[in-house]
Amino acid sequence: MENRVLFSIWLIIGSVICYLFIRKSKNIEMPVDIQNLAMFLPTALFIGIFNILQKKSFEISLTNILIIAFAALFFSWLGNIASLKALKKAPNPGYSLVISKSYVLMTSILSVWIFNSVLTTKSIIAIIFIVFFSTLIILEKKVNNENKDRSWIWLTFGAFFAWGFLALILKYLITKGLDSAIILFYLTFFVSILIVFQLIFKNTKIQFKKNYIPIFLCIGIASTFYNLFIVLWYQYAPNPGYINAANAWSIALVTIFSSLLFGDELNIKKVIGVIGVIWSLILLFV
Repeated sequence: MENRVLFSIWLIIGSVICYLFIRKSKNIEMPVDIQNLAMFLPTALFIGIFNILQKKSFEISLTNILIIAFAALFFSWLGNIASLKALKKAPNPGYSLVISKSYVLMTSILSVWIFNSVLTTKSIIAIIFIVFFSTLIILEKKVNNENKDRSWIWLTFGAFFAWGFLALILKYLITKGLDSAIILFYLTFFVSILIVFQLIFKNTKIQFKKNYIPIFLCIGIASTFYNLFIVLWYQYAPNPGYINAANAWSIALVTIFSSLLFGDELNIKKVIGVIGVIWSLILLFV
C-alpha cells in the first residue's frame, strides 16, 4: 500500500511538471522536435543507468527488438509528435491530454479479443461515460462566425490510436516475460535515435537557443521521473489500474494549472467534461 501511494504521488508530480513545462515551451516557441527529444533522450539515459544498477540483462531476442523498433517508429514517435502538436494548438493542453490518455478504453475493448480479457458491466458503463464526457470537451459553439483552429482534435485522436496500439504491444511483450524497464529503455532509445536523425536531415534548420536549455532539462527530468515510477509500479505494485487513475488525476491538475499559470481556456462545460472523463477512467480501472 505504501509503495502504491508513493509511486502514485511521484507519478502525478512528474506528469504534471512535464506537461506544464511543455506548455511553457509554447511561450518561447520551442520546436516540437526539440520537445520530443527532451521527453525521450534523458529517459533513455537514466533508465539505462537504472537497469545497469539493478543488474538487469539487456539481452533480448531479435524478434522482440524488431517489435519494439516498429512500435517506437509508428506508435511512440509519431504518436508523441501528434500529441505535442495538439498540446500547442489546443485552447488548454488538458483538453487534449484527457482525450489522448483515454486510449485505455480502446485497449480495454481490444484486449477482450487479443488477450481474452474480461469486460465487465462496470467497464462498459465507464466506457460509455468516457465517450459522452469527451464530446463535451470536443464540441464547441461558433461565436460570431469565428473559425477556430480545431486541428488539435484530429491530432489528439492520432495520439489516442497510436498510444492505444503501443499499449497493446507493450502488454504483449510483458506477457512474453520481458522486463518493463528493459522495454522502456529500448523504446526510448530507438525514438531518441529517430528524433536525432530527424533533426539532422530536416530541410529547415532548427536552432537550439540558450533559453531552451532550462525548459529542455525540466521536461527531460520530469519525463524521466514519470517513466521511472511507472517502471517501479510494475515491479512493486503491479496493478496497472491505479497507474491509469493516477494519470487521470495528473491531467486534471494540468488542466487547472494551465488556466491559472498561462490563462488558458477553462469554461464550465469543459470542466464538467474533464471531470467526467477522469471519474470514468477511475471507474474503469479501480
